[in-house]
Amino acid sequence: MVEPVLIKTEETQKTQVDPETAERFIAEKHIGERIKRLRLKKSMGLVELGKHTGLSASFLSQLETGRVVPTLRNLARIAMVFSKDLSYFFESEPTALFRVHRRKERVRLPQTGVDLPTYFFESLGYMVPDRHMDPYFAEFIPLTRDMLPKAHMHPGFEFLYLLNGELCLHHGEHQCELEQGDAVYFDAGTPHSYECVGKKPAEAIIVTMHQPPAVQPLSLRPVGVVTPGRVAPTTPARPARPRE
Repeated sequence: MVEPVLIKTEETQKTQVDPETAERFIAEKHIGERIKRLRLKKSMGLVELGKHTGLSASFLSQLETGRVVPTLRNLARIAMVFSKDLSYFFESEPTALFRVHRRKERVRLPQTGVDLPTYFFESLGYMVPDRHMDPYFAEFIPLTRDMLPKAHMHPGFEFLYLLNGELCLHHGEHQCELEQGDAVYFDAGTPHSYECVGKKPAEAIIVTMHQPPAVQPLSLRPVGVVTPGRVAPTTPARPARPRE
């Protein structure tokens, strides 16, 4: 009887875990670096950690530098010293957020909800997922006879820094005029609008916050205009987006 011969093909090879891939998977978890961070956070030396775990200081040093891979038993000993679960060493680490927004890639959008927009804006954070604030570059146009500022409101706070030009900020029953270099931080839950009061367009950086603020007494709400070299009285305010 002729026994079947198993031919080792490329497909059968793909069903096996590549040892190098496994090593890379372990390395990507940065187990050694996590152990070292926990130890340093407790201001603990290798010798002291060794006394608590029953592992030698030299072995722990090799663990931290990635020269050896810990067994689950040894990892459990280390985890218990720092009151951590084993899963702590295998959870994905958060990736540092870093996004660059090139000027040529941004989109210039007009004020919404009006026939004649009084300002245009560009998002400076459109590529950031789950962002907690919205930064904008805004350009305010001098008003013509047919243009009227339109008030809007939204939860949260807003910060505006005037890069150049002259701008009047209307906030509820109050208003204040801003010049180049002035800044204002206000509560955006009150209807507010912007009006370019100069002959040339005014440009500003605006940052609005997403989260609604905790309820505060009116006397404690942050309000004010900050001007380099001087203190100017102002009116209450909240974060507002350049869009309605």
